[in-house]
Amino acid sequence: MTAHEIDYHIYGEEMQFVEIELDPQEAVVAEAGSFMMMDEGIKMDTIFGDGSNQDKGVLGKLFSAGKRLLTGESLFMTAFLNEYQGKRKVSFASPYPGKIIPIDLTEFNGKFICQKDAFLCAAKGVTVGIEFSRKLGRGLFGGEGFIMQKLEGDGMAFVHAGGTMAMKELAAGETLKVDTGCIVGFTQTVDYNIEFVGGIKNTIFGGEGLFFATLRGPGKVFIQSLPFSRLAGRVLAAAPRGGGSDKGEGSLLGGLGNLLDGDNRF
Repeated sequence: MTAHEIDYHIYGEEMQFVEIELDPQEAVVAEAGSFMMMDEGIKMDTIFGDGSNQDKGVLGKLFSAGKRLLTGESLFMTAFLNEYQGKRKVSFASPYPGKIIPIDLTEFNGKFICQKDAFLCAAKGVTVGIEFSRKLGRGLFGGEGFIMQKLEGDGMAFVHAGGTMAMKELAAGETLKVDTGCIVGFTQTVDYNIEFVGGIKNTIFGGEGLFFATLRGPGKVFIQSLPFSRLAGRVLAAAPRGGGSDKGEGSLLGGLGNLLDGDNRF
């Protein structure tokens, strides 16, 4: 194996975190901001890109980091190396309510494609690259732009899905239609495109967007019930406006709503 072989355990239900056990000189790389806790004896180091090109000189490092810029991610990732003589543990938390999905890349022929903000962490040696869309419709209207992330190698990687995760295994030629934001990732054998919803009423009054994704098998598809964009939209819609005054959910009730629920502030 070129990637470090790591053991792990996922804890929790709605707000999960993954605990990774590192043998001496084993390492894991993670997105900035996902770190939760670690044992003494683990060295934390900021690296360019995913660390897979650290032995290829300056140009290799710059290329690895530059790929991450195209996906909207930071130039840097954080590596956690066990310098202790025994086993040590490091944990990473999901960024919002949902599920952490372990991806054994050896079971997916060394490659898994995911949305650009789904990646959480991976064994040192896994390449976090970019997957260009070859289709114009997918690039313009796919919700993720022309570029998605691809995870390559023979190690373990961990991605995050918002809400509840569903895994669908598609047979050859079988098609699944999905909201573009609900896609977490899929295997490299799945054909992914964008389709127009169609119909004047659907377009104007449907409230579900103008496009959905069509995923055609064979292969596995991972779907999330709560994309972060949907969660953020609901939070923003419910946020107080006009200097922080609380109008209550359902502005038609206004102060009457606050009175009924026991809040007497007007």
